[in-house]
Amino acid sequence: MGLPMRFLSPRPAVKNHGHPHTIKLKLHDMGQLFNSMDPSPFIEKDLDDDAEEFIVSWAQEISSDAPIRLRVYLEQWPAEAPQDLIRTAVRNYFAHRARITNLEFKGLLKQGRTSLFIGLGFLSVCLVLSKVLLGSDTGTWAAVAREGLTIAGWVAMWRPMQIYL
Repeated sequence: MGLPMRFLSPRPAVKNHGHPHTIKLKLHDMGQLFNSMDPSPFIEKDLDDDAEEFIVSWAQEISSDAPIRLRVYLEQWPAEAPQDLIRTAVRNYFAHRARITNLEFKGLLKQGRTSLFIGLGFLSVCLVLSKVLLGSDTGTWAAVAREGLTIAGWVAMWRPMQIYL
C-alpha cells in the first residue's frame, strides 16, 4: 500500500458556504485514496478500505441532514490538478454504495415478506394440528406435544420478526 494515511479528525469549521463539518485526510499521494487492486479508472475506482472507513465513521457522527465537506491534503501533487477527479470519484463511489445498500435493503424486505408468509403458514398448521389432534386430551404427553407444536410454530416466526423488528 505504500505510505500510511494520516487522518485528521474532523472538527466543526466556521460556517463556510453551507459546510459546517469538514472531514480532513492527509495523504502522501492521490493513489492512497483509492483501492490499488481496482483496475478501473480513478473516477470509477473503489476507495481504499481505510479511507472509506474513516470517512464513513466520521460522517455517521454528524447529523444526517448536515452538509459535509471532505478536504484531502496531498503531500505529492500530481501533474494534473486532482480536485475535480477526486470530487467525482468520491461522489461516484458513495452514490454507487448508496444504490447497493438500497438494493440490499429491498432484498431484505422481500426476504422478510417471504419468511413472514412461510412462518405464518407453519404457525397456523402447528396450532391447527395442536387443536385437532390433541384438543381435548389432558394427558401429560398430550400437553407436551401441544406445547411443542405451539413453540415450533412460534420459532418459525423468528426470522420474520428479526427482519421487521
